[in-house]
Amino acid sequence: MSLSSNVAAPAVPAVLSIARILELDVVRDGDPEVLGGAEALMTPVRWVHVSETSEMSELLAGGELVLTTGMAFGDGGEDAARFLAEVRDAGAAGLVVELVQGASPHADAAITALRRAAAGSQFPVVLLRRRVKFVAITEVVHRMLVSDQLSALERSRTIHEVFTALSLEDAGEKDIVARAAKLIGAPVVLEDVAHLVLAFEDTGENQAELLTRWTERSRRVGYLESTGRGVGEENWLQTPVGVRGQRWGRLLVPGALVDDDDASMVLERAGQTLTIARLAGRDQLELLHQARAGLLHELRQAHSLGVEEVLVRAMALGLDEAAHYVPVVLRVDHRSGQGPTGMQLRERELLDVLLRVLDSARATGLAASLQSGQVGLVLGVGAKQLEEPLLERIFRQLASEQAGVDWSVGVGHGKSTVKDAAHGLDEAAQVAEIVATFESRSRPFYRFTDVRLNGLLALLQHDARVKSFAEAELAGILDPPDTAALELLELYLKHGGNKSALARTGYLSRPALYARLEKLEEKLGVSLDDAESRTSLHVAVQWYRLGKTR
Repeated sequence: MSLSSNVAAPAVPAVLSIARILELDVVRDGDPEVLGGAEALMTPVRWVHVSETSEMSELLAGGELVLTTGMAFGDGGEDAARFLAEVRDAGAAGLVVELVQGASPHADAAITALRRAAAGSQFPVVLLRRRVKFVAITEVVHRMLVSDQLSALERSRTIHEVFTALSLEDAGEKDIVARAAKLIGAPVVLEDVAHLVLAFEDTGENQAELLTRWTERSRRVGYLESTGRGVGEENWLQTPVGVRGQRWGRLLVPGALVDDDDASMVLERAGQTLTIARLAGRDQLELLHQARAGLLHELRQAHSLGVEEVLVRAMALGLDEAAHYVPVVLRVDHRSGQGPTGMQLRERELLDVLLRVLDSARATGLAASLQSGQVGLVLGVGAKQLEEPLLERIFRQLASEQAGVDWSVGVGHGKSTVKDAAHGLDEAAQVAEIVATFESRSRPFYRFTDVRLNGLLALLQHDARVKSFAEAELAGILDPPDTAALELLELYLKHGGNKSALARTGYLSRPALYARLEKLEEKLGVSLDDAESRTSLHVAVQWYRLGKTR
């Protein structure tokens, strides 16, 4: 039996809330009474903290349930309100106080003061009217927190394995939607952009009720470009399906859910699987992409293919014979938190748009994915002098057809044969990697002559001699690291060593700036007025920053 066919319904535990903790036997033994914030008892608890001090701001990180015996309330309970306010302001999830009525006059006064302070509060305050062992509460709660985290990790792994298996099995839309519904434990519907239902799974509910007036109801659910609940009359959880700019549908859960986060994780992974399945369904185009990628990879290796043989194979894959060929690499920017699947989808989207632009420009080219996040292109040009205008036209149009330019373009030296041009893809890839480190990209494409010093340093990035030189130049501010000093040095070098120009930027007052620069000189052991020192430092800083961004 395959992995994807044997999956249980959702097993992720509920969020560990204050209400859930109050149901524990070890807490119920304390006869809990909610004094305030009853409507906020579903607040999640991140940890449990025992404290008898009023100094809470430095002790809490946020989300803790604080346990106390009220020792900080004062003999007459006069500090109860202040303690409660400090706990709340420190970001705690709630407060549990153990005070036994009649145990002492101080306890009675503290209870009275606590009731008064908690009355009408939106912050959860719970009174334990019998003695309990706080260590027993913390032990049980912390064990639950760890167990919940392990369950969540296991759940995430299971979801990943299920949809990976579905992709490997070439599952269709109906199977993918059915598995998503089973994982979520709620109905899931796949619709196209016209709100027509492509596939659905009702999980045992009435099908007629689920799909009644579907188009009308679905139109009231605003579209989103990411997973979430849209603004609209029908506030359903949804995720888009299809590559960005070419969305062909979306997945929806038409109803309420116990856990939106878990359902969102399932929907998102299902949406990615559907997208990949649809892309993989383009059999002929997919085979063509693979064949082109195979030829480019082969040409980048040291194989003994003849020039004519390479041309014949390239022409069979759609590249027309031309007088001049140019190697180009497009590098997709990495996004924080994005996994391999997301990068694959963005890379494929860029390749599809590039092919459309080439067709629109009536240009001939051999384009394919080189590796994760990189698209390679051998572009045919009618004559060498036409290379620049053709590149300008293609990549300006490519930029205009995408919502945001999140890729960089490197161009290698043009050659008279496809074989020689393909060897230049490595050079183009290096340029694209360097350009990806730039703060801004004013040109539609770059060559090594455009990246200049950064290009040289990129080639020498792993040269031990350059490394030793740069580290020696910056030793005074890198060992130990001094971020402020490094930033000041970069600004100073950026202004060509002109202190007055640097001061005019509003960075610091002149006296303060000059004092900082003198201290910087002491750390570096050189004079910043010396041109050779500034040049050496500039090379060292550029090398250091290039290494930090790669």
